Amino acid sequence: MNLTTKYLGLTLRTPLVVAASPLSEELDHIKQMEDAGAAAVVLHSLFEEELRQDRLELNQNLEQGSFSSPEALTYFPEPEQFELGPEGYLRHIAAAKQAVKIPVIASLNGSSHGGWTDYAYQIEQAGADALELNIYSIPTQLDVPGSEVEKRYLDIVRTVKAAVTIPVTVKLSPFFSNFANMAVELNKAGADGLVLFNRFYQPDIHLENMEVSPNLLLSTPMAMRLPMRWIAILRGRIACSLAATSGVHRASDALKMLAVGADVTMLCSVLMRHGIKHLAVIERDMLEWLVDHEYDSVEQLKGSMSQDNCPDPEKFERAQYYRVLSSFQIPHSP
Repeated sequence: MNLTTKYLGLTLRTPLVVAASPLSEELDHIKQMEDAGAAAVVLHSLFEEELRQDRLELNQNLEQGSFSSPEALTYFPEPEQFELGPEGYLRHIAAAKQAVKIPVIASLNGSSHGGWTDYAYQIEQAGADALELNIYSIPTQLDVPGSEVEKRYLDIVRTVKAAVTIPVTVKLSPFFSNFANMAVELNKAGADGLVLFNRFYQPDIHLENMEVSPNLLLSTPMAMRLPMRWIAILRGRIACSLAATSGVHRASDALKMLAVGADVTMLCSVLMRHGIKHLAVIERDMLEWLVDHEYDSVEQLKGSMSQDNCPDPEKFERAQYYRVLSSFQIPHSP
């Protein structure tokens, strides 16, 4: 059985990739991922806010004591004060590349140009095999039109692509007026892949304290429906890799994503719930299903259930919408 797939021009042993998460912050965890069968790993994200803090702290350190006696050498910052987040991230990439043989994909998380261009280049120099741009933006300004939001995304992709030669993929949300067109435009702007979809962590209200509180909920298999639908629509219609993320917890979830056209399926919440070794369970179950259903390879399954051969995907979607609503039965009261 051939489980090989291609993603961002990289040949991967299987379609099972570890998504960006805190799990990859430890080098030992990355080694465990490779041992458990991960085909590649996306490192935890370097946040735009960290880049800003990096520059702020560096400026403060360099300016410290600038108006004091030149003999007061103790004012100059100690070397360890320069050990900031972004520099540590670059060292982590290099260490991961030395520790494992699977591709290591870096992740930048932000919403504006910021310092992305410089750090994208440094990430490439550190040895990353590819770069995932996690554009995490929720527009709340009443006077900013959707076209301006879309332009911001496209400008970020163009700028980063001009700075690096490694493949660049974009992790984004589905919240665009016409996501299909946005996918095409991102591909035109240079995106080598799309990761569908980002999960926005919604805050909650603590009623006793009347405070807004952060609320992190791991995904469930229900979350896979949205990326599955859009990958099915886009498969064969844009010339870039497609990665499925959110809700992939079982071999059956991964197989469904491949059937609609995903090149890889990314795992996060399931590994945080059941441990990194659960990767091997998913691969085993996926392999058993493929053998039982007489598939020779992942490529044979990939895209077999997409809308690529449908002449009018919009009408297909409308038909499914009507069918679901009309088939629902209201339960009778006892």
